[in-house]
Amino acid sequence: MAVFTEVTPDQARELMQQLGLGELQELRGIQGGIENTNYFVTTERLGPDGQPMQGNYVLTLFERLSAAQLPFYLHLMKHLARAGIPVPDPAARPSAEGHAQAGSEDILHELCSKPAAVVNRLRGASELTPGEAHCEAVGAMLARMHLAGQDYGRSQPNLRGLPWWNETVPLVLPHLDAAQRTLILAELAYQNHVVDTPSYAALPRGPIHADLFRDNVMFDGSREAPKLTGFFDFYFAGVDTLLFDVAVCLNDWCIDLATGVTDLPRSVAFLRAYAAVRPLSAAERALLPALLRAGALRFWISRLWDFHLPREASLLKPHDPTHFERVLRQRVRQPLLAAELLAAPPPVHLPALTA
Repeated sequence: MAVFTEVTPDQARELMQQLGLGELQELRGIQGGIENTNYFVTTERLGPDGQPMQGNYVLTLFERLSAAQLPFYLHLMKHLARAGIPVPDPAARPSAEGHAQAGSEDILHELCSKPAAVVNRLRGASELTPGEAHCEAVGAMLARMHLAGQDYGRSQPNLRGLPWWNETVPLVLPHLDAAQRTLILAELAYQNHVVDTPSYAALPRGPIHADLFRDNVMFDGSREAPKLTGFFDFYFAGVDTLLFDVAVCLNDWCIDLATGVTDLPRSVAFLRAYAAVRPLSAAERALLPALLRAGALRFWISRLWDFHLPREASLLKPHDPTHFERVLRQRVRQPLLAAELLAAPPPVHLPALTA
């Protein structure tokens, strides 16, 4: 979400008008992230009552993904939105007849010679210090999203899956010390072994988000009673094991960020809420420790790559790769067992104290 490509107000204004979204009022680059160019866009148009109505959108220019790859992500968001999952809904270019059949919308655009999309901006804010209630909400909604994605008709692999790890580790090895090289090569060998097992082949699969970190979920409401208002940034999504999505979330939402140590109450809250909507299979319960390690390895590799082999961007801020090294070491030392989490007593939310 850094700004790699500068968009002028005139260029944004023309696209908003073409999409029937109103007159441009504000265009603001979004800091953070490392993959695409993103802007907040505010527009104004007349509502049904003739009064001015504000529109809030996110404009994305895709820097790495090709126009051939993008329909998978954009139509997945459309599919989930239609199923009632709170996700950004890509804006379609109006057709000559004023409507389009489901799945055929013109939702991929071009700006500054780059593929682009415009989606509605979700309300609320990200919760960077989540409690058990936040983790419960994310777990339940992730399970709903996985179920809603089962009848999605398009297919594309997780582009940051095992083949990418195998290609990228040799590129980052020169930047590691001896202990780090030993760890990353041993873990990569272990993950290659895991995917060849019958248990892994039995894991349920489908479209996954694959990057559902704290900053990719929005909430409003109070801390004691948060309301999840949406998942966003689906541009790492792909068809993979559903358990990998669960592992990515546990590795971010349910740990102490400073140390990588598991927060057990948050882990219990998340996994119980998920399993209440979509129960885990026997293979998923058995392989949760391995997939937690896989999730940590994936983001350690990608952060090493972004940190040591960066691209230029006017707002680029690479993440610290040592964070997921710590998480991986923690997952190897102290495996987190699904059976123990699901058998634990349900979390108790105490009412907030009042003055």
